[in-house]
Amino acid sequence: MRMSRSLASATVAVSLVLCLPYEAIPHARVEVRKAPSPEPFGAWCRSRVTGSQVTAYCHNPYPRPDHVSLHIECARWWDVDSDGAPVEAGPAQTVRLTGRCWKEVRSVWISHRKGR
Repeated sequence: MRMSRSLASATVAVSLVLCLPYEAIPHARVEVRKAPSPEPFGAWCRSRVTGSQVTAYCHNPYPRPDHVSLHIECARWWDVDSDGAPVEAGPAQTVRLTGRCWKEVRSVWISHRKGR
């Protein structure tokens, strides 16, 4: 069977295009934008447990306020765990949070919420 000249030249053209390296063929360019870096946020906190008393200090070195809350889990099943009210730690401000259990303290943690 014999190919026509137009079909033969089309076949040669297609095979040449397929043999070209990937970089030689023009492609649509997509610009990838990186997400903006998140604004630094969050006061650093340290806590101390003395018997049944808990004291925490939180310092906010950033320009945006941070609302911090003290959470205390007591060791005894009958002792009431507590979640403190949020306290605003403004820029370059240190706040003191306190709480207690009737008996032993099992765990302490501090939650953060961005201020406006």
